[in-house]
This record gives sequence, structure tokens and C-alpha cells, in this order.
Amino acid sequence: MINRRAVLATPLALAACGSAEPPAPPLTIAPLKATAPFPVGLSAMTGQFDDPQWVDLVRTHFNQLTPEWEMKMERILSPTGGYDFSAADRIAAFARDHGLRLYGTTLIWYAQDHPHFHDLDQTRFEADYDRWIATVAGRYRGQAVGWDVVNEPVAENGDGLRDCLWSQRLGQDGYMIRAFEQAKLAAPDAVLFINDYNLENNPRKGATFLRTVERLLKAGAPIGGLGTQSHLDIEIPAGQITSFMRELAAFDLPIHVSELDASLRADRRLDTRSRDEKLAQQKARVVELAEAFMALPPAQRFAFTAWGLRDTDSWLRRPPEDDGRDQPLLFDALGRPKPLAAAVEAAFKT
Repeated sequence: MINRRAVLATPLALAACGSAEPPAPPLTIAPLKATAPFPVGLSAMTGQFDDPQWVDLVRTHFNQLTPEWEMKMERILSPTGGYDFSAADRIAAFARDHGLRLYGTTLIWYAQDHPHFHDLDQTRFEADYDRWIATVAGRYRGQAVGWDVVNEPVAENGDGLRDCLWSQRLGQDGYMIRAFEQAKLAAPDAVLFINDYNLENNPRKGATFLRTVERLLKAGAPIGGLGTQSHLDIEIPAGQITSFMRELAAFDLPIHVSELDASLRADRRLDTRSRDEKLAQQKARVVELAEAFMALPPAQRFAFTAWGLRDTDSWLRRPPEDDGRDQPLLFDALGRPKPLAAAVEAAFKT
């Protein structure tokens, strides 16, 4: 009699012995910093310095470092006005020891509603505002190649500027002009940036940002560069990123892609896209950004910075946001370059 179980098992056994396609080899890319004709940056926190894989990947692919938050007011300035540079100094030392350019962020940010400033009279408020900028920018004078002097001044929906502690005491344009003037005194050789997010994603916000830059320049603010964070919405129309980058370039100032990531999540409640569709959208938008940056005159390509190394390093993968599935960055959780990284590498070669 025929052994039916043996007959049925034969195709499975053959497949297991090698008739199935072998797994694809691991993806490899050239060092991004060697491929790009401009600095390639990365955000960092001191806790990552003890991770050998993270350090090795940074040394291989990047040549500029931005402190993710440890050079911001909420980390450095105490409620009583004291300064703690321990974390910021570690980042500066890491950059110096590993041959990385240091980029500073941020001197004045609307979200820094710091308690030290709340009950000061106007004279003391202005003096301590100036002292903060002079102390921080001055400490890294000669090392920090640039600063986010004013961060995120435009309202979320693009309808005018944000109301904040600084604007309430110094005026909506006044606090920004004063910040740039003080930063120029403290760090005369650094490139001084105004920086914001959703500029590519929201044309209304992008237009308000451009008008703000034009107005501040006319008022004499020593703005030296323009930063677009590029936390990309992967569902925006094709060409929208390119169009905004061209408008930004019209100021003839250095441009910094300062905080790149591209979340796969959707704001809408029901998302019927497959994973492959989301990854294709993500790749298309990030490649468009890289190509638009490459199309800038060389003197305007200040740096192209990713806001995190591996997917699990991203601020989008921290509680309570993390669902364990988002893949917003160039390297996966194991430190392997993703197809997205290969696509960026290819764009940098053109």
C-alpha cells in the first residue's frame, strides 16, 4: 500500500531542503557622511554614549551632532537661576572626541515657560534673558558651528505667531530680534538659525514662516540660516516638499534639514493602508526631501540631520506614543540600514 502520509510530506520536505528562495542578504550602504557633499547630522542624548553599537554607527555614518534636549533651558537652567552644564558638556566632549561638528539647540523656544523668569520685573527679565543666551552660546563659542536661536515661533495652524512668555514680555518680533542680536554677540562665528516644523506639511504654516523671516531680516535681525525640522507627513502631495524648499532657498541663506523623521502613523481614526503602502509613501517623501536638498546651491546646504539613529531611538517610539510598530528613521532596531537609508544614500549620490 502507498504511504499517503509520506507522499504528502515529500513536497514539504523538498521545500525545507532548499527549493524555497533563500532569505535576502543584509542590506549594506556606504557611509552616509562619505556619500553626501554636505554634513550629515544626528540627534543625541548622553545615555546613548554607553551603547557601543550606537557609537559605531554614528562614527561610520555621521559627522555632525545635535543634542536632542540636554542643551535646552529646561535641562540647564534651574528654577532659581543656576546653570548645570554637565550633560551638555558631555555631548560637546563626545562630538569633539569623535571629530563631529557640534550643532546647538535651542536658545529660545516658545515651550520654555521657565519658572525662573515668571516673577521678574522687566529690567531683570531682560537682563536674565540676555544672560541666558550669552552664557550658553558663549560657553560653546568656537565649537558649535550653528545654533537654533529661535525655535518654533509660528502658530500650529500657521495663523500668525505663537503667544509665549517671551513674546508677552518682549513683543512677538522683539523677543526674536533680541535673541539673534545677543547670540551674534556671544557666538559671532556660528551660523544663527530660525527653526520650525510642519513647514513642508502645512503650506499655510510654511508661508507664515517665510513672511516672518522676511520681516525679521528687514528689521535687522542677524539671521544666518533657515531650519526646517522635516518631521514629514508621508501623505502630503508629491512635489509639496520641493516647492517649499525652493521658496526657502530664495533667501539665499544656508538651510538645515534639522530633525528628519517620517512616521508611518496616521492622524485619522481609520487607516486602511497596508504596511507596504505606508513604506512606499515614506520612501517617496524622504527621497523627495533629499533630492530637493541636493538641488540647492552647495553654499546653502548647511546639513541634513536625522532626529534619531535607530527606529527605537526615536521620540515617536517613547511612551505613551509607542505602539512598537512605527519605523520613522533610517536604521532599524538592530542598527541595520533600511531600504529608506539606501534610498537616501542613492539620492545623495546624484
